[in-house]
Amino acid sequence: MKGSARRPSAPRSSRSGDGSRFAVSGPAPTIRLRLTATYGLVFLITGAVLLTIGYALVRHNVSSPGRFRAELKRLGLAPPSGAPFFGHTLGFTPGSPETSVATAVRAQLLSDALHRLVVEYLFALGVMTMISVGAGWLLAGRALRPLRDITETARRVSGLNLGERIALSGPADELKELADTFDGMLGRLDSAFASQRHFVANASHELRTPLAIMRTEVDVALADPDASTPDLRQMGEAVRETVDRCERLIESLLTLARSEAAATRGDQVDLSALAGDCITDMQARAAQAHVEIRADLAAAVTVGDERLFERLIANLLDNAIRYNESGGFVVVHTRSERGWVRLTVSNGGPLIDPDEAAKLTEPFRRLDRSVGGFGLGLSIVRSVAEAHGGRAEVKARRAGGLEVRVELPAALLASREGERKPAALTKS
Repeated sequence: MKGSARRPSAPRSSRSGDGSRFAVSGPAPTIRLRLTATYGLVFLITGAVLLTIGYALVRHNVSSPGRFRAELKRLGLAPPSGAPFFGHTLGFTPGSPETSVATAVRAQLLSDALHRLVVEYLFALGVMTMISVGAGWLLAGRALRPLRDITETARRVSGLNLGERIALSGPADELKELADTFDGMLGRLDSAFASQRHFVANASHELRTPLAIMRTEVDVALADPDASTPDLRQMGEAVRETVDRCERLIESLLTLARSEAAATRGDQVDLSALAGDCITDMQARAAQAHVEIRADLAAAVTVGDERLFERLIANLLDNAIRYNESGGFVVVHTRSERGWVRLTVSNGGPLIDPDEAAKLTEPFRRLDRSVGGFGLGLSIVRSVAEAHGGRAEVKARRAGGLEVRVELPAALLASREGERKPAALTKS
């Protein structure tokens, strides 16, 4: 009837001839069902081919020309030549009536036998196909069981329980590799989420402190009705200094975010040239801190964002001067070897625990909070290096101070590769 088509609760649908829609129910096309259908189809085809070959061989073997007299003689039933057989003389010569009757009987028996053979083959093929489908269903379910474990774990995992793992046991096959890869991804996500929470907490704390200082200064000035102009100026200077601190913090956070999202494509940059410029810019500050800067710069050409590389070197020098000691030193090396460029900045200073030194690349990590800064300098160094396919390593020197080594992929160097610049020795 038009307009009264049935709508069973199934996801698949089609159209009838009068334009109305009707649903077609069916099992969900799961991987297990597809594998089972594949197993059954493969068995059906191979079984049909095998039985066809067997049928052809049987038919060929039973269809060979009959030699009736020879067979009767072999069975001991043929009489001597010319003698009667059961009261009759039989002649199995070609074209004789006896030969025609025997050929017809033999053809009928052969036809009946081959017909029964085809029926039995088809019955056996159908039964074995159903058995193979059932076995395929069980085997597919067993083979896909690890995938169900992975799926259930993925459904349970959220930002609150990233510590959960699949921990799949069994042979080292593709599914075990997939589960281990998924566990590794969860581990990286867990570390990233923990680092992000730590970063947000520290950033909030760093921003809350200057805001509290500004509020306190303003409240004190407003609470004093007799505040003089010098008092208000002092309050304004304190607020101005705190705003500058907030601005520097926000700029560092933006630089960190930009370095983490930096593309690896860019221009060819010579780190030795950038390091020389940064050393020149830092001379006045190094002289004020009574720190000597020594440089040994060889060509070190890489590819990337020049502004980020400049910030990387500036942060290393700033960190080396800030956490140094009076009369200390800073040594800057640049090298290019074996497809990598290397920038090394070493500085003197107090003894540092190696474990604490390795954690200084994390955001807001500081050895001495009484010294200025936010603990983002080395974090930016690591982020810039990793964004350009490199790495940054911080080690504590046995004699005191730090050594920071940055390695980056080398660009295709020009003919000046290996050409060393004159070593620069600059004293404060």
